[in-house]
Amino acid sequence: MPENIFIKNRPATFEYAIEDRLKAGIVLTGSEIKSVRNGRVSFNDSYCLFVNGELWLKSLHIAEYANAGYASHAPVHDRKLLLTKKELAKWLNKVKEKGFSIVPLNIFINENGYAKVEIGLGKGKKLHDKRESIKSKDVEREMKRYLK
Repeated sequence: MPENIFIKNRPATFEYAIEDRLKAGIVLTGSEIKSVRNGRVSFNDSYCLFVNGELWLKSLHIAEYANAGYASHAPVHDRKLLLTKKELAKWLNKVKEKGFSIVPLNIFINENGYAKVEIGLGKGKKLHDKRESIKSKDVEREMKRYLK
């Protein structure tokens, strides 16, 4: 069985107010999935975009696998996300509304050994919303400290 791989996109929940979440499959090559299992993924500036009715993950950096040889992959390229037509249609309508974006929240390996991406439908936070997030985290941290 695959080990527990869970790589989180921390800035996503700070920059966006996530309103809806979905788990989607991701199309990867052999060397890419091996790099994901090694935890060599970076979410810097990655986002999702609809192209011809399909959802694509842009700017996700998956490091090259050291032992790939000639079958290596480009670290940054567009990767297709696998969702049902119903889910795609629902989210396409939401994205057409003002201010909604689709961002990757985390990438993980499920119990069957497949790589999955959790994506979130979010609205960008304003500066005062970000300050509230920081304050609530500080309060929560203080509460945990006193309870110990």
